Amino acid sequence: MTPFFRSDAKRSDRSRTRRSGLLLAALLLLPPVHAQQAQEPVPGADVASIRSWLLTHNPELRAQQAEVEAARARVLPAGSLPNPTAAVSLQGLGASGPRLTSFQLRQPLPLWGKRPLARAIAEQQAQAQDASRDATALDLLAQAESAYVRYWHAAQARQLLDGQIALLENVEEIAGVRYALGMAPQQDAIRAQVARSDALGRRIALEQAGEEAAVLLNLTMGRSPLASLQSPQGPPQLPVASITLAAATQRLDRGQHPALRAAQAQLAAAQDTLRLRQREYWPDVSLGIGAMQRGHRFDGIELMLEVELPLQRRALAAREREAQALEDAQQARVEVQQTRLAAQLGLAWSQWRSGQRQRELLESTRIPQAEANFHSALASYQVGEVDFNALLDALSQWQEAKLARLDAQRDELLAATAVRAIEGEAP
Repeated sequence: MTPFFRSDAKRSDRSRTRRSGLLLAALLLLPPVHAQQAQEPVPGADVASIRSWLLTHNPELRAQQAEVEAARARVLPAGSLPNPTAAVSLQGLGASGPRLTSFQLRQPLPLWGKRPLARAIAEQQAQAQDASRDATALDLLAQAESAYVRYWHAAQARQLLDGQIALLENVEEIAGVRYALGMAPQQDAIRAQVARSDALGRRIALEQAGEEAAVLLNLTMGRSPLASLQSPQGPPQLPVASITLAAATQRLDRGQHPALRAAQAQLAAAQDTLRLRQREYWPDVSLGIGAMQRGHRFDGIELMLEVELPLQRRALAAREREAQALEDAQQARVEVQQTRLAAQLGLAWSQWRSGQRQRELLESTRIPQAEANFHSALASYQVGEVDFNALLDALSQWQEAKLARLDAQRDELLAATAVRAIEGEAP
């Protein structure tokens, strides 16, 4: 009996080995999950990656796109004929069955262009839905671009503070050497340490600001708040299309902004709705055909014409007044939208130009002057011609000028996102 059990055990081992080999081969043939996820690049390197991710993955845009498709699907049924009706009439029922059986088919026919008007209303509402989706996309893109500007600004400000901390360490080292040689008081090194601690504290605040901007950026794109982002590869590229405010206003007046197009499409729908209500005073008709069966033979064919009598004049007048009021309201909304966009454009353009001029001024005058003053103060301190306070003041002014330039560039870019959201075309 023993050889039988050994042979069975060997067969069982070979079977398990074969199954394990097949399972391993199947696992090797499956595409790795991490490789699939790695095919999609992580956004954050530039503005283009942020825009691409948002337009592809943002759930709000996906929901509105589905609503657009639903509105487009309503266009064809809106102008369709009403369903026909069929009827069967049994007359003279008795023990042997009905003496006469009638079959009738009726088709209501709306007249006076009511069906084309209904289809046009549905088409305009679909256009309004589509334009509203584009307006939401522009708004979300502006929010994402603003968050990305703050994300980039925090990283650049940290780099500037790292450079300032390194300079303060060098100044502290120089002050320590001069103190060891008896050429400067110990307070010089202590002041440098205090200034470096202040810079480190500001750096911590910038780290928090960068993390908050990253969370907001991820949420706007439709990602997890803690999802990873690439480091910015350079300043955000946010060009403004119009050269002057007048040119930007002209672009706006042409009605290309999606929010304005949505309001205008709703106005057109309201106007057609009023026309449709006015035509409800005119009667519609129904055509029908019927056949009569007596026993087992057809006895005749009948043709029918029914005319609707729109006698509820008070109700029809009330519906017309409702449509007129809705048209007036939508006309006012178009004007409000135009005025609001023009005001937002003017404010954003003013802020953009102000930030641009401030940045150019800092680059051309304040930063070069402050840098020259620092190097002059450093050389003079090393030979004892100025005290340590003058050196720290010169270093602080130079670094603050560079930070002010970065802040001005941030403000310029933030205002550019607002201008682009108003004058920009739908993505």
